[in-house]
Amino acid sequence: MYRALFDHVLTRSDPEKAHHAGFRAIRAARPVTGLRRAPGAPVSALGLTFPNVLGLAAGFDKNAVGIDALGALGFGHVEIGTVTGEGQPGNPTPRLFRLPGDRAVVNRMGFNNDGAEVVAARLEARGRRPGPVLGVNIGKTKVVPDDDQAAVEADYEKSARLLTPYADYLVVNVSSPNTPGLRNLQAVEKLQPLLEHVRRTADAASTGRRVPLLVKIAPDLADDDVLGVADMALAIGLDGIIATNTTISRAGLRTPDAQVEAVGAGGLSGRPLTERSLEVLRLLRGRVGPDLTLIGVGGITTVEDARARLDAGATLLQGYTAFIYEGPLWPRRIVRGVSG
Repeated sequence: MYRALFDHVLTRSDPEKAHHAGFRAIRAARPVTGLRRAPGAPVSALGLTFPNVLGLAAGFDKNAVGIDALGALGFGHVEIGTVTGEGQPGNPTPRLFRLPGDRAVVNRMGFNNDGAEVVAARLEARGRRPGPVLGVNIGKTKVVPDDDQAAVEADYEKSARLLTPYADYLVVNVSSPNTPGLRNLQAVEKLQPLLEHVRRTADAASTGRRVPLLVKIAPDLADDDVLGVADMALAIGLDGIIATNTTISRAGLRTPDAQVEAVGAGGLSGRPLTERSLEVLRLLRGRVGPDLTLIGVGGITTVEDARARLDAGATLLQGYTAFIYEGPLWPRRIVRGVSG
């Protein structure tokens, strides 16, 4: 029913306006959806107990306004953000596009968010409570030059200092294609000192607990660079890697070339990522061994997709685009499918 509604009605609406309307409906429905038990079996990872294996990837709840409502739909963890040190409006609209023929989305949102201070205040007001595990994804403020390492570290430091006290785990995002220069930070010689700086900041900001730190990488990295990140993660004691973010590739799409060109730049998510995200996950697991937490995300739509990612070594899973296309029953369907 939802899929028919999406294909014949929602695809005619502006994607960003539809997102905000849908998110308002999810929050409004929480008194009802919150009565249902979380599906699936608990998962131990990162020194935490996740209610189930599936989480909502960063990007849906950028400003921490619907964590518990999203958890009530069946997500075992919710990753908010990406949050930047300073609030920013993001890129000009339109900046979100659907490719229904590919079950994909292109976005060039540009880390639009309220900023670390506002989000931290919102999380403080929410308080710590039972529900989904809370991940906090932090990224670079657009105006901070990527070639000024000290400025970059100071920018991430502000977010880490303000948000770590409320996070169950923290993610450094250096892989969105929509902030100029951001992906340059994936180079190990820049990434390692940045992660070490964020680690020190998080340790100083947390009280009596160690907040796990992860990095989120792009599917567009060459295999050797993926392995380089894996080696670096082991060398500095990183807690995990999230694989993968959106792609800048447009290869193999069913959508006509003219339509793809009209959409323009941005990160592609959804079904077209399935194969490459799975490959990156396999590379990482083969390199890091059994102990490092790997979160598989990118093109997970069906129960079979989810099982393949777990079989390849994912500790946890995340979704976003399939949630948009498949609707509010999708999280429970995936969790029950992999638990059966």
